[in-house]
Amino acid sequence: MINHLRFSLSSTRRFRNLNKSKKNRGLVVAQNGTVSTNLATEDDDDSGVDVIIVGAGVAGAALAHTLAKQGRRVHVIERDLFEQDRIVGELLQPGGYLKLIELGLQDCVKEIDAQRVLGYALFKDGKHTKLSYPLETFDSDVAGRSFHNGRFVQRMREKAASLSNVRLEQGTVTSLLEENGMIKGVQYRTKQGNELVRLHAPLTVVCDGCFSNLRRSLCKPKVDVPSSFVGLVLENCELPFTNHGHVVLGEPSPILLYPISSSEVRCLVDIPGQKLPPIANGEMAKYLKTEVAPQVPTEVREAFISVVDKGNIRTMPNRNMPADPVPTPGALLLGDAFNMRHPLTGGGMTVALSDIVVLRDLLRPVRNFNDKEALSKYIEAFYTLRKPVASTINTLAGALYKVFLASSDEARTEMREACFDYLSLGGVCSSGPIALLSGLNPSPLSLFLHFFAVAIYAVGRLMLPFPSIKSLELGARIISSASGIIFPIIKAEGVRQMFFPRTVAAIYRAPPPAQ
Repeated sequence: MINHLRFSLSSTRRFRNLNKSKKNRGLVVAQNGTVSTNLATEDDDDSGVDVIIVGAGVAGAALAHTLAKQGRRVHVIERDLFEQDRIVGELLQPGGYLKLIELGLQDCVKEIDAQRVLGYALFKDGKHTKLSYPLETFDSDVAGRSFHNGRFVQRMREKAASLSNVRLEQGTVTSLLEENGMIKGVQYRTKQGNELVRLHAPLTVVCDGCFSNLRRSLCKPKVDVPSSFVGLVLENCELPFTNHGHVVLGEPSPILLYPISSSEVRCLVDIPGQKLPPIANGEMAKYLKTEVAPQVPTEVREAFISVVDKGNIRTMPNRNMPADPVPTPGALLLGDAFNMRHPLTGGGMTVALSDIVVLRDLLRPVRNFNDKEALSKYIEAFYTLRKPVASTINTLAGALYKVFLASSDEARTEMREACFDYLSLGGVCSSGPIALLSGLNPSPLSLFLHFFAVAIYAVGRLMLPFPSIKSLELGARIISSASGIIFPIIKAEGVRQMFFPRTVAAIYRAPPPAQ
């Protein structure tokens, strides 16, 4: 474990003359959490900081390293620099790993006992099918990676803090500083000394995670909680398929299993809705042993029951929040503070890293961040240019979760069965969807076509050997049900931004990445 003081003390030495705090003059606290000044302030660049980053998770740490490599002076403020223990953010898809390579951060998956992931195994009603990532055209190192989230984040923080123009500080940001509709920086409380400090910079990036208390002034958050994960760590057991994630299409919803170290397997049990069996009185343990255990693969069932008996059970709500930014001069949203999707497909880190690549390339020609007008245009362009990749992964996660849910509706049941069988066909029927899921081919059009190919496949089976009134009626309900699943998600993502991003006014041309 990396001691959190190491970050703060070493970076403080490097930035000894960087943080010239201003006096708190004429503060007006708004209802949205921003802080306005009603008196004139000094020039913003007197702090010596180009970018303030709120949060040092995967997104914040990766962005700090990336912008610092461009020569920007970066100040990162993180609430807690100790190694965190989370039950999600543990699977990086191959598409995300490619972005990690592009950002020069691939060594962050080393020395943390990370496991290579080569695809998925899908289980349903005693049947199974293996779906391999289409990695044939890539270097042999390219694959998914699974790991303990906290170990990965600490490596990312260490990588960022190793750069002389990055200061990584532990503190709690209480508000954004606003003046005349523009974000000028942040107000935060230091961990050392518990002082209230105002820090200014031309650009503030908010990426303080799913519980962000700053996002309301920068977007229109519509957070939905469709389900919760119950997390367990199974020890010293072998999954049926080595180096693969496992998805059980269980009742009432999916069960996920994947390795997070050489001796541990993460198990995530999805429970729909927001009401969970209580852990304290033993109802959760009873539910897991009687309802879930019979559905997990026999190879891990004993380890599953053992960890339930030990009481090592954790829960976390699964949040969904479409990106709906309010472009604000001087500020930017990133990561789970900005955009969330159901974690079923493990796409969150891929979206965040892809966003950072887009932002890096957009900001490369901006020599002076104090050119507020130019900077604002590039920030607005970012919100559009990220859409094709992000919306593909978001839509797939939401649609696949709804398809994988058990239902009393016959049309939904047929769709679920058809999805499993379609993926089992092999060829493009499996390689196409798995390329979407892995982030290797984040194409909105491909997603749309494969989704309705599953629906048409489901209808086609009903027509054999001869169609009937009942099968025709059920077929129409399947198409209607499929439309009811995917179209609301696409609408929330934005049809134009998702399929026709170049019809949205923005700056689209940026220099090619440096070789």
